[in-house]
Parts: sequence; structure tokens; C-alpha cells
Amino acid sequence: MALDETTEELARQAALGDHRALGELLKRIEPAVLRHCGRILPYRQDAEEACQDTLLAVARNIGRFEGRARFSTWLHIVTANCARTTYRSLKRRAAEQSSDELPLQKPDVARVSVIAGSRLDLLDAMEALEAEKPDLAQALVLRDICQLDYNEVAEQLGIPLGTAKSRIHQARKYVQGALGEAYGL
Repeated sequence: MALDETTEELARQAALGDHRALGELLKRIEPAVLRHCGRILPYRQDAEEACQDTLLAVARNIGRFEGRARFSTWLHIVTANCARTTYRSLKRRAAEQSSDELPLQKPDVARVSVIAGSRLDLLDAMEALEAEKPDLAQALVLRDICQLDYNEVAEQLGIPLGTAKSRIHQARKYVQGALGEAYGL
């Protein structure tokens, strides 16, 4: 999610308390945030919900943006976290609604596209990874979802480059193992 210098400057001004800059910033980033959420979540209305959650999180937490890294990097992380939180919330609601009915099953492949089904499987695998090994999940999200390079991942996590690479490798192996049965891996 590359943002131009004007947007980066608006973020710096908003972080300092400029409400006008914050309003302009939210308008400018909304289309990119929606696209990013749409790459993570398979259904448009879910992506829209995650987008709104992301914009709200940016508005509430912009004061925490310190400007050490680019705003676009910070926004990637907030967006990915909000999209994953939206998915967990939707999954929990679906489980609660169906608790009196049939047990929760995998999506019906006849009604869900291959892309949507694989995204759901990937989100499930990421959720399992995060529950068991959150440090690995954090590194994988930064590298593969936020598309930061390895140096940026290491910098964001405050760890050596080799450790970042190792965590990403271990996380990928975990996710591949979790997806293995469903995808013949």
C-alpha cells in the first residue's frame, strides 16, 4: 500500500493533533485500505466492515504513530490486524448462530469460489499459528500480508535480520503444514 508524500505528511500532522489533516487522511487512505482488506477477506461486505474498523483504529490511534517508519508501513499493520480481527469475529458469530444447528463445517465448495475458499483456509491457518506461536504469526503478517521486506520486518519487530528470516520461514512451514491436507501439500 504505497502512499504518496502528501499522505505521509497528512499522517504526521494528524499524529500531532491536526483534526483537519486527520479527516483528509482518512478520505485519502480509504480506497487503498478497502483494496487491502479485499485481498485478505473473500467477501466484499466483510472487507468493507474491516475497512471501517481500520479507519476507526487509525482515527483513534493516530497519536501513537511516531513517524519512525513510514505511515504506509504502520497502516499496513493496522489494516492486516483489523481484517484478521473481522474474520475471527465473523467466524465466532457464525459458530454462535449455528451452535443449535449442525456443527460448523468447511465452506461448501459448490457455493464458494476457489479463491474465497483458499483465503478462508489461509485465515484459519493464520489463526492457529497466532494462537500457538504469536511471534511467528507477527513476522509472517508483516512479510507476506503487509509485503514489507525482511529488513523492515526486523526493524518493526526490533529483532536481528536473521531472526526475522527464521521466524518467517518457520511460520510458512507451519501454515503449509496446516494447509497440507486441504491442498495436497
